[in-house]
Amino acid sequence: MEHFIQQLVNGITLGSVYILMGIGLTLVFGILHIPNFAHGALYMLGGYVTLMMMTSVGVHYLIALVVSIFVVGFIAVLMERAVFHPLRKAPPIHDKIAAIGMMLFFEAFVLLVWGTEYQRMPTPYGNSIKIDAITITAQRILIIAVSIIVVALLYWFLKKTMIGASIIAMAQNREGAYLVGINANMVAMMTFFISGALAAIAAGLASPINLVFPAMGHLVIMKAFIIVIIGGMGSIPGAIFGGFLLGITESLGATYISSDYKDLIAFFLLVVIMTWKPTGLFAKGAH
Repeated sequence: MEHFIQQLVNGITLGSVYILMGIGLTLVFGILHIPNFAHGALYMLGGYVTLMMMTSVGVHYLIALVVSIFVVGFIAVLMERAVFHPLRKAPPIHDKIAAIGMMLFFEAFVLLVWGTEYQRMPTPYGNSIKIDAITITAQRILIIAVSIIVVALLYWFLKKTMIGASIIAMAQNREGAYLVGINANMVAMMTFFISGALAAIAAGLASPINLVFPAMGHLVIMKAFIIVIIGGMGSIPGAIFGGFLLGITESLGATYISSDYKDLIAFFLLVVIMTWKPTGLFAKGAH
């Protein structure tokens, strides 16, 4: 039983990272209808910016994480202004091609600047905490706690602020939002900033228990898309549920079946749920 609970905690930790990535991706798709394949590249940049701030500048881990949030959020806004905004009236395939192009550009940039080496990110929260028979590192507790706080703050922002209300209005009815005078450019930039910030938080939190390397966003972006599809495209509750479902299933599957099939479990889960409910589990109200 202790072993099961231990893996359940590990699954919740993994799911917390997936949730941050999934919400960022589903916000951009639900509001702007852009499948941002470059979201994984933002995750990678978040890891590198956090690491470089710690090793080159010498700031504390949490300060480096905050700097990474603003840097990657700003890069995401630039991405929207320079690439997606000019393509807003182009055929949908152009968005997808542009996103893949940016993903390749960011990876080539990182390879040029930081090389191909795998790098380990130090953390001041590496000590282990033992609760009964369960052992968990402080870093994993930090991942779960920060993810809960970030999701709660995002919910408050969307429900209680004027900018948040504008974002929700755009997601529900774009034409109606235009008619009542909502600034579509501001909403688009804010949505991309939030998306980039969430990717940076996910990378900064997960990197100390993984590694930092140029291809670190590949598998994460695939898992994020699976979560968004499972939960229902454009649904934030769906992304939260999908993230926890995928994280826990992967952790338990790797333990009780085989770690070799850990990534295969995600795609199996996608096929099963899509066969049962093709629109996703929380498709109501989603785009």
